[in-house]
Amino acid sequence: MPSEIAFAAIDRGLASLAPSGHLDLSFFGGEPLLESTLILDCMAYARQQAQIADKRVRFNLTTNGTISSSHGWQVMMTEELDLAVSFDGTPQAHDRHRRFVGGLGSSESVEQTLRQLIDRGRRVRVNMVVRPDSLGAMADGLVYLHGLGVRHVDLSLDLWTRWTAGDGIRLEQSLLESARLWRAWLPEFSLNLFDAKVGALAALSATCDDTRCGFGDGEIAVAPSGQLYPCERIIGEDRANHPLRLPGHALEGRDFLGFEAATWKQNTACSDCLLNSACDTSCRCSNFIRTGDVNRPDGLLCILNKAAARAVSEAFYQQPQTKRPLLPSQVC
Repeated sequence: MPSEIAFAAIDRGLASLAPSGHLDLSFFGGEPLLESTLILDCMAYARQQAQIADKRVRFNLTTNGTISSSHGWQVMMTEELDLAVSFDGTPQAHDRHRRFVGGLGSSESVEQTLRQLIDRGRRVRVNMVVRPDSLGAMADGLVYLHGLGVRHVDLSLDLWTRWTAGDGIRLEQSLLESARLWRAWLPEFSLNLFDAKVGALAALSATCDDTRCGFGDGEIAVAPSGQLYPCERIIGEDRANHPLRLPGHALEGRDFLGFEAATWKQNTACSDCLLNSACDTSCRCSNFIRTGDVNRPDGLLCILNKAAARAVSEAFYQQPQTKRPLLPSQVC
């Protein structure tokens, strides 16, 4: 990304804020630390411009953990940066899909990065992606990460791959096993999926901005070309005919206030579901990835949310409910 586009995006982000507002500036990829020097320049520029405008800025970045350059480490150790490292639980599960160009698995390199970060007292989240072929290792992966000293895990499903009804049944069991571990490690262990469910079931989600889907309204993603999108996960090849590309360009306009959530229909597919208020199937990006429709979730997302809610309930009350497989035909 040319610095001209990066700085223009920062200017427009700051201009979109209310007085004394707070800008979350994220760096995503690909692997963002390949552009560590640019990121350092962007952070310095954002700090300077935020101070001039009497506003605040905080950064976040997700890395694959294999970049060991001095500038890369400077970025990762930035105090006001929320850092996430991708590591898929056990080394075996990680290396199955995350390999170097020569074919060698990257788990050893990523684990070394994690150990150094933890030894330096750096707070770091681990982004643990689960796929059908690693479902059985979900709980083992959490145990492994906990043993490394990791205390914050973001568990996410690979939404781009094919999931079967049988995978959904195994997902339920793996989530139940994982929730028991999470419950045992509380309060010093955080797992996003279960933390969010507790807050939602306790009707706390309305007070937490992190649970809100800012798709095009409060969240704008800028591609290296300067093209605009409502979420970074859907940019992909940044093609001209992308169905969700927003109008305009990073270099055109003063702010990002021209996009409103009202322009995107709200999800009504699950309006009759009892878990609707505690469910994240309103994430329009995930819906688009799974079904091609920002308003329509698929069976996998429903299984994930219902199974997570059940797992949290059983983990706290320790009274297993009657097991009923949540097949796609039985969900919203």
